Amino acid sequence: MAAIENVPVPVHRAPAAQPTSASTSTALGELRAEGVTKRFGGVTAVNKVSLTLQPGEIHGLIGTNGSGKTTMLNLLSGYYPVDEGSISLGGQTLTQASVQRRPHVGIARTFQKPRLLGTLSVLDNAMLGGWKDTGAGFLSTAFALGRARREDRMLRERASELLHGIGLGHLMHRKANLLDHAEQRFLEIARGLTMQPRFILMDEPAGGLTEHEIDQLAQIITTLRDCRVGVLIVEHHTDFVFRISHRVTTLNLGQMLKEGTPEEVRNDPEVIRVYLGA
Repeated sequence: MAAIENVPVPVHRAPAAQPTSASTSTALGELRAEGVTKRFGGVTAVNKVSLTLQPGEIHGLIGTNGSGKTTMLNLLSGYYPVDEGSISLGGQTLTQASVQRRPHVGIARTFQKPRLLGTLSVLDNAMLGGWKDTGAGFLSTAFALGRARREDRMLRERASELLHGIGLGHLMHRKANLLDHAEQRFLEIARGLTMQPRFILMDEPAGGLTEHEIDQLAQIITTLRDCRVGVLIVEHHTDFVFRISHRVTTLNLGQMLKEGTPEEVRNDPEVIRVYLGA
């Protein structure tokens, strides 16, 4: 991959001041899950888990396989309905909001396996992230009428800028199925950022990456932090999580095991026993 430049992230910018209380955090648009539970038949995958993500915060979510990490992302992004508890953003209830509604309030996500349209170009895939900002009807789009042309130009410029910033500008016109693994992962992040999110939820973004590529990923995520985008990372690379996160939450068997600073979580005896080992 080409070297990553300063990533130009067009986002909903929150005020620069850090929240100092629960009420201030809510006013700034905190993403909050409270007592969330999800069951699949007789199995409780997530059991009364509470988690918050603030603008400009990097929050790591770790745990063993089957601990409920990806389920938690699916609940926050609307892919699964919540059985108990609530999800809100800035005081606005999202518990029953559909997966299509979540991007409209500023929530984007990536997946363990990149979900790209392989026969489309890199640029076209990135542009798909901005679908919520389009409103031209079928006929307007089919006949390339004024509004459709303006929307296409706007998304093309936004996606192109992001691809150049993220290091994929030289591949814009290549088909997505010709990219290598790391390039596909970075393209999926670019597609999510084209949405102009306030929060982006990343599921195993470092999976299969080399150390150099993980460093590039860290650079992207810290740039998002500086742009006041909240980032929730589900990841097995604990060294990576501890290196870049403000806070870390550990799940075990669907329940909260420990939440705190990276240092607090890394040195917690129960986390070491259950997850990190000696």
